[in-house]
Amino acid sequence: MVRNVDAVVVGAGFAGLYMLHRLRGLGLSAQGFEAGDGVGGTWYWNRYPGARCDIESMAYSYQFSSDLEQEWQWSERYATQPEILTYINHVAERFDLARDIQFKTRVTAATYDESLGLWQVTTDRGETLHARYCIMALGCLSSANMPRFEGLENFAGDWYHTGQWPHHRVSFAGKRVGVVGTGSSAIQSIPVIAAEAAHLTVFQRTANYSVPAHNGPLSAERQAEIKANYAEFRGSVFGANDQLASQQDARSLAATYDERWARGGLPFWATFADLMIDPAANDTAASYIRAKIAQTVKDPETARLLSPTQVFGCKRLCVDTGYFETFNRPNVKLVDIRSGPIEQITPTGLIAGGTAYDLDVLVFATGFDAMTGSLHKIDIKGRGGEALVDKWAAGPRTYLGLGTAGFPNLFIISGPGSPSVLSNMVPSIEQHVNWIADCLGNMARTGKSQIEPTREAEDAWVDQVNAIADATLYPTCNSWYLGANVPGKPRVFMPYIGVPTYNEHCEAVVAAGYEGFELR
Repeated sequence: MVRNVDAVVVGAGFAGLYMLHRLRGLGLSAQGFEAGDGVGGTWYWNRYPGARCDIESMAYSYQFSSDLEQEWQWSERYATQPEILTYINHVAERFDLARDIQFKTRVTAATYDESLGLWQVTTDRGETLHARYCIMALGCLSSANMPRFEGLENFAGDWYHTGQWPHHRVSFAGKRVGVVGTGSSAIQSIPVIAAEAAHLTVFQRTANYSVPAHNGPLSAERQAEIKANYAEFRGSVFGANDQLASQQDARSLAATYDERWARGGLPFWATFADLMIDPAANDTAASYIRAKIAQTVKDPETARLLSPTQVFGCKRLCVDTGYFETFNRPNVKLVDIRSGPIEQITPTGLIAGGTAYDLDVLVFATGFDAMTGSLHKIDIKGRGGEALVDKWAAGPRTYLGLGTAGFPNLFIISGPGSPSVLSNMVPSIEQHVNWIADCLGNMARTGKSQIEPTREAEDAWVDQVNAIADATLYPTCNSWYLGANVPGKPRVFMPYIGVPTYNEHCEAVVAAGYEGFELR
């Protein structure tokens, strides 16, 4: 039996929940699907030790309900995964959203039926739905990247991926633990694991820049101060500065960096306006952090290995609590797997660079197939049976990151070609959901049933995304922004750089009668 709804929403994280809320407000019937057994998306799956947001908690929250904003109380400057998940569950309950979601269900295919003008959506439970609109709320960092290590199936101990962490508590007490990776998830989890494990070996391929979080409790007074002018606080969360590093003398540079380091968090990334444009300016930030690492880590060789050599900020800046200090512990060892790669997993550990390491537990902090990975896990076919995976074989092609030509009424929330991972995700999600909902409302008012980007608009947008990226230092290193962490993935810079400019462009498209889209 085929069920009919106005819209299918895939995913029940921040994006999927708000999309369902807006669809209900439009009077449209919607069915949400979620692979997990609860809401939360990223914060449902990523339960590794030390998991917390790198955006201040009071900014990493919904804006659509003033009552929700004013009533919710956060306990810390940077919320932990359990607290964020509690918040998301509160939102789902407060707005009665779970009744439109089917949990423990994966969408396996979505095919556009041209004869009906509908999407045929199938699930791993054998269900089939027809929907006019198909909305992908899959998240940018939801497809765990698990490298293929020879011999993993023979490992006698327990192993975990940070992006697919079990729901029960994992004990490392008395264990010899190996962590593979030194990206954001590793930088958060390594200090926590080291404090409990008998011994921790960290296997690092690429050192990363990280700044201290200076996390702490949020007082009622501070929360009240923020809530009195929430919009201003959200606008200042990245601490943008229009000054140029290239115009500062050595004393001014040091003083400004010292102030940002003391403040902590991602605002360090925006200390000066030219850091991601001018290599010489960028090197002032890179050198500052490398000096901090050398001052913090006692062993000179370990400090050298932990000091990044790539351009500052071309990989996402990490935010930590005691990460570099952890390598001063007697039970922690750093292994460079760039010079001596992991050769194989053995029943008792692993071999890297010809050396055997005995381990009881392996933790793979190897990141995600970002921005496109989850989309490609679904067999999506558009007009003429064209598969999305084929259309995007050389890299993702979208218009505004919202839609792709040849796939009518398919919407992607925070898709490639939008700011997404280079922004505060929750406001960016809300901007996308609002744009989609307003578009559907406009279509209903004007008697349109189909919307699709034109190939010309899509081509021009992809060119614009690339041109903006190429004018910066972002594409200079092998980052997950380019898909470089996934073997065989096309090297294409995926996010759009510049939130205000992007939002203005989206508004201009609407004001011009959805310029670049064909409405039928």
